[in-house]
Amino acid sequence: MKEIEKVYFEYKQDIYHYLLSLTHDPALSEDLLSETFVKAIFSLRNFKGNSSIKTWLLGIARHLWLQNLRKVRPTVEYSDLLDVYVTDGTMDRVIAKQIAGRVRELLKTKDQRTQKIISMRVNGISYYEISEKIGVSENSARVIDFRTKKWLRSVLEREELI
Repeated sequence: MKEIEKVYFEYKQDIYHYLLSLTHDPALSEDLLSETFVKAIFSLRNFKGNSSIKTWLLGIARHLWLQNLRKVRPTVEYSDLLDVYVTDGTMDRVIAKQIAGRVRELLKTKDQRTQKIISMRVNGISYYEISEKIGVSENSARVIDFRTKKWLRSVLEREELI
């Protein structure tokens, strides 16, 4: 039990600030923070150590935020989620929409598997679930996601969009 408390006190501020950057709502961020740690406690047996605990907690927090977003706005569009995937809430919305449009165009040039993986990540699906649904290892899904983001950033930088 002491280890869980230690993890909570070590990462709660980082997780809270991340959630606040997504929600812009302190009360909702607090609620999602609590849910994140509750879910982490129940999911601890699934933590394989392929990432840091902080990264794992941030993934849980992001997934819970996306679930909450879909409850509040059941008609949330893929393009809105794509904005968040690309920007993580750090850019102006108008610019983000332009970038998201360009990202959609660029993703169409990728193979179906890559498109599927990115679509699933945009929708908040874990790497574990992606690996089960697509038939690739978790690490392969992570690498494809990472490389695609890196490629997207380099193209967008070259085009002076970011």
